[in-house]
Amino acid sequence: MRYLNCLVMMALVAGVGRGQITPDPALRRSRNTYSPVMEVLKAKRTPVTDAQLDELKKLPLEAIWGVLRGLGYNNYFPGLKATRPEARLVGRALTIRYLPRRPDVAEAMGVLAKEGDWPEPYHVRAAEEAKPGDVLVVDLGGALTDGVFFGDISALGAQMAGARGAVLYGSTRDLGELREMKDFPVFAVGFDPNAATQIGVDWNVPIRVGGATVLPGDVVVVEEEAALFFPPQLAAEVIKGATQIVKQENYERAVARQRQYRFRDVYPLNPELRKKFEAEQESKKAEPKP
Repeated sequence: MRYLNCLVMMALVAGVGRGQITPDPALRRSRNTYSPVMEVLKAKRTPVTDAQLDELKKLPLEAIWGVLRGLGYNNYFPGLKATRPEARLVGRALTIRYLPRRPDVAEAMGVLAKEGDWPEPYHVRAAEEAKPGDVLVVDLGGALTDGVFFGDISALGAQMAGARGAVLYGSTRDLGELREMKDFPVFAVGFDPNAATQIGVDWNVPIRVGGATVLPGDVVVVEEEAALFFPPQLAAEVIKGATQIVKQENYERAVARQRQYRFRDVYPLNPELRKKFEAEQESKKAEPKP
């Protein structure tokens, strides 16, 4: 009998281990889609500040990228097209995931939208729920004709809510109108006049943009060259490291212009010039601040 009881207990434990539990009904109404990954990581993810975002906006993309690679975050996507190629977009990721439409999924999302009291179309929801400093980062599977997210009026709604722009692993319509929105750059795989066909299924969950993984609240730094995504708790370290890279590169440019050394000694700095550079940095630190 004792052996039989042990077998029953083992079966029950195995059932629980396979996730056979009843979730709290309130979980379906949560504004953010539940993600076990984010549940594990949330204690470490100190939000990036507005001041840090301002500092990151001033630093070259390659300097930021150099620090991130050193930290093991080879997490970027190049080649996106921009509504305003000269613009730079820096902010916090509001992540959205889409899937190709099918009747049963559309029915389920209609139920969830009603329970959670949010708009069923996620481009409309973005216009209502985006917060100041957000960047809409939307996973539409990289599709063009079948990957349209929004048009200019929905983009305007998101901008009025405080969003700074959008990164679309997909496409958008109304290119002409979006080009006129000076403070809301949109970076996308491409542009297409088609109406949206996919359906939003997840809000603020881990998504992908090409070969990059993007988590909600990630720092987003985008230029026409590439889009970078990294954890918010790394912002201070990235700013410090990228600032140091900028200082060294400025020193290398200045020495190169003097033409007193062979270029191979200037870039990268040989031991003598590196000592001079480091001494110059220490001297600047010792100077009294005005």
